Amino acid sequence: MAGLLNSLNAARTSLEVNQKSIEIIGNNISNVNTEGYSRQQAELTSYPSLSFGDFFIGQGVKITDISRQHDVFIDRQIKQKAVDLGFQDALSRPLSDLERIFSVSEDNISTDTDVFFDAMQKLSADPADPVLRNNVILQGQVLAKSFKTTVNELDSVKRGINESITSKLESINSQLNEIARLNDRIYTIEIQGQTANSARDQRDLLAKELAKSIGAQSFENSKGILTVHLPGGLPLVQGTTAMTVSAKNSGDLFTLQLEAGGVKRNLDSLNTGGEVGGLIDIRENLIPELQGEIDKLAYELSVQVNIQHQAGGGLDSSTGNLFFNMPPGYIPSPPSSPPTAAEYAGAARQMHVVITDPAKIAAGAAPDPGPPPSTVAPGDNRNALILSNIGDTYLINGTETFNSVFSGIVANVGIESRQNQLSLKGAQDAMIQLENFRDGLVGVSLEEEMIDLIRFQRGFESSAKFLSTIDEMMDTVINLKR
Repeated sequence: MAGLLNSLNAARTSLEVNQKSIEIIGNNISNVNTEGYSRQQAELTSYPSLSFGDFFIGQGVKITDISRQHDVFIDRQIKQKAVDLGFQDALSRPLSDLERIFSVSEDNISTDTDVFFDAMQKLSADPADPVLRNNVILQGQVLAKSFKTTVNELDSVKRGINESITSKLESINSQLNEIARLNDRIYTIEIQGQTANSARDQRDLLAKELAKSIGAQSFENSKGILTVHLPGGLPLVQGTTAMTVSAKNSGDLFTLQLEAGGVKRNLDSLNTGGEVGGLIDIRENLIPELQGEIDKLAYELSVQVNIQHQAGGGLDSSTGNLFFNMPPGYIPSPPSSPPTAAEYAGAARQMHVVITDPAKIAAGAAPDPGPPPSTVAPGDNRNALILSNIGDTYLINGTETFNSVFSGIVANVGIESRQNQLSLKGAQDAMIQLENFRDGLVGVSLEEEMIDLIRFQRGFESSAKFLSTIDEMMDTVINLKR
């Protein structure tokens, strides 16, 4: 009778294990499209065998754990590639805006420069014509406005970047707090000998999103606690404590700060990555470089036009008149000494036409100071010819004209944008391949689940049949005793 009772217990455990395994398979199937879900599997272990005379007889089966399929190597690769993907993806929008600003069209600084010098060329054909003189002033104003518009649009791109970074911080801080909470939950569950599968899946997905958004790196210790930190090593999550990332925006100054325990520390491009790192990189490097090039172009054009304009004479025989304002940092330099960044900073934003009287446009050569002093003849066009040719004859740094410098800026922006498109496509393809590889290793395969479902269904049916048979045998034994 004892043997039948043992068999009855074995049938019961088999029935329970097969039923629970089917439930696990059902959970896998229901999460086949859940992002970040890892396939779960029942770990089966037989009960210790008992000695019956000369034999050891098994006592059934039990589920000791529900394991989670996981590959540390592929998970780390996905997080690393997520950083690259986030970085390149973040560059796309501002680079598109920069391409629009520095487009090859009929409405840009290069075109307005040509129109300005063309107006001066037309004036040289009839230096006394008041309409042509007014047109020179008008085209100078258009050119100055074009420089201002360009740097204002660059400022607008910077503001858009600041807003994009700020909008991401709420989500980043929420994810950091969630990881800290999951660390506590996972530790509490697993210290009791169980496995926190769902919580681990959620935590891995959050770590991947943080890698993409801010370049966060993560490592798990022996207690199952995930530590998250920035590329430069500054901590984001330690144990069950999450830090806070905030933005300080004051005028043109925009600073990211990491707050931990009431202490704030500024973050630079070395301490960030992913989307935030890409936005900071283009804000702190590419845009200031472009602004510097535009300022230098405005500085050189203003100074060279002014120098030559001051050397000529107007219809009223006046000399030494400025056409554009002198850049704020202008320091007369020897021809062999190019202007420094400090000298031409802000030149584009402050460029404007200072001459208001058309008669003072120095189309002619400067009058002889005498004695007796001479006057400028109405038909004198000698200085207007020189002014009209500055766009072709003056070489910035001795190598490039005004238009070739602007063309170089346009080309550099185009190259950056094209490189970004190629890098983004490569990062997207690599991420797809890694995700597919992960799904093949630890994801849910409906074909495998259906096979396992049939296997455990057959096991359940067999266990039920076994249990029914043992029940009939026990009934027979009991009836024999009657």
